[in-house]
Amino acid sequence: MCQLLGMNCNVPTDIIFSFSGFQARGGQTDVHKDGFGIAFFEGRGVRLFLDPQPSAQSPVAELIRSYPIKSKNVVSHIRKATQGEINLENTHPFVRELWGRYWIFAHNGDLKDFKPELDGSYRPVGTTDSELAFAYIMQELRKTFPDYPGSETLFQFMTELTKSIGARGVFNFLFSNGEFLFAHCSTKLSYIVRQAPFSTARLKDREMTVDFSSVTTEIDRVAVIATQPLTDNETWTTLEPGTLWFFRDGIPTKSAKTIAGVEKEEACKT
Repeated sequence: MCQLLGMNCNVPTDIIFSFSGFQARGGQTDVHKDGFGIAFFEGRGVRLFLDPQPSAQSPVAELIRSYPIKSKNVVSHIRKATQGEINLENTHPFVRELWGRYWIFAHNGDLKDFKPELDGSYRPVGTTDSELAFAYIMQELRKTFPDYPGSETLFQFMTELTKSIGARGVFNFLFSNGEFLFAHCSTKLSYIVRQAPFSTARLKDREMTVDFSSVTTEIDRVAVIATQPLTDNETWTTLEPGTLWFFRDGIPTKSAKTIAGVEKEEACKT
């Protein structure tokens, strides 16, 4: 299956260090050779880069590594195709507009016999189960809430909707509007929060280290979410399968169970 990478921060931050390790997993240190993409929020705008080539050999990926875009919310994806051909329209992340904001979505998994009824307000361009799920999510949000309902109501609604879609198969995903980031763990997802006092981090997939104390300030706080931990000298938190998480300003603020029949929501301790 695919792999996910997300970043949520309290100040605009570049993702070059984490992306360098993540990029190598797209055909060099792992088998995810069917394309990659990355989306950066800048204010209300989005920079989106997609390439159906393996990220480890992609000139677009090399551009990202040499161009330190700073953002508070980033979503990236490297693909190992399960549904849909290997082409540009099937490459994640996907972007749509709702309530005057862009939303970005990337999925790792495989939804079996997922055939939701679409009303035409959102339609997939490609042929993946992932983009179909995204179109359905956006449709249901638009149909239920004519205007933005607030993050608390949105989180509760997304918890229930994720239960429904997740019942069809593996449904790990990242979903953001540039203000916050949802992360759903169906099978495998981890995160780390970097904040003062900062230390040195070492990538697993490349010979690369960074002393974050030399490139950050005392107020900086960065949450990095990945399918598998990217560093081998830091302590990552493994998310419990069947949980939806809400990240804002570099910290997970709440989580909820998304396994059908289990009701639980709690604030996260930081």
